Amino acid sequence: MAQAQRSQSKQSTQRRQAAAVRGVLLLVCALIVAICSTLPSARAASAASGAIRGRVDVRRAATGIERRPGVADLGTPLTRPTPDLRRSVVYLESAPRGAFEPTEGGRAVMDQRNETFVPHVLAVTVGTTVDFPNSDKFYHNVFSLSKSRPFDLGRYATGSSKSVRFDRPGIVRVFCDIHSHMSAFILVFAHRYFAVTDEEGRYHIDNVPPGSYNVVAWNEAMALDSRRAAIPEGGGDIELSFLFEKR
Repeated sequence: MAQAQRSQSKQSTQRRQAAAVRGVLLLVCALIVAICSTLPSARAASAASGAIRGRVDVRRAATGIERRPGVADLGTPLTRPTPDLRRSVVYLESAPRGAFEPTEGGRAVMDQRNETFVPHVLAVTVGTTVDFPNSDKFYHNVFSLSKSRPFDLGRYATGSSKSVRFDRPGIVRVFCDIHSHMSAFILVFAHRYFAVTDEEGRYHIDNVPPGSYNVVAWNEAMALDSRRAAIPEGGGDIELSFLFEKR
């Protein structure tokens, strides 16, 4: 009798184990089905996104600050750096849902060449670290008094580089404490929906979800300009241009 009881107990244990295995398999299958069911919708959402593109035309842009002659310049013609003051930044004033999720940030470079910051206008996301290498044959001292990110890197020689991490959105004006004619702008955004215009004034903002947005154009010499743009549910490209004309 005891042997029969042990046999029944063993069979009962095996049945429970088999039932548990079936339950796990069913759960795994349900998860696979759920994941696979989201893939088409994810592809559809990606396909439904659009782009906002166009051109920013800047007429009569401001001129740069004249370079002060140094002792080494006496008796030689001056080379005056001419940063591209027509560069503009176009961005969404309020970004789509999910665009403000925290990111690790990346790295960007603002070089110092021929007593000029290159590029003159840089746009980055919050969390980005910007490197400031010195490619000139003399000292530079990069600093900013901007409220969103004040800093002073001190003097450093050619071949050296220092960096700054930008953790708050805003416009950061950059200068050199040694060369007063040097200046640049870093625009820090809490989202990725922005673009810097190219040499022809063109811009392109990709992967914009369907919705209505206020699109803003910024240029250092002009007031802000904004336009409304709507990406349809099916996606598509929207053409949106701006004109900055100083009167």
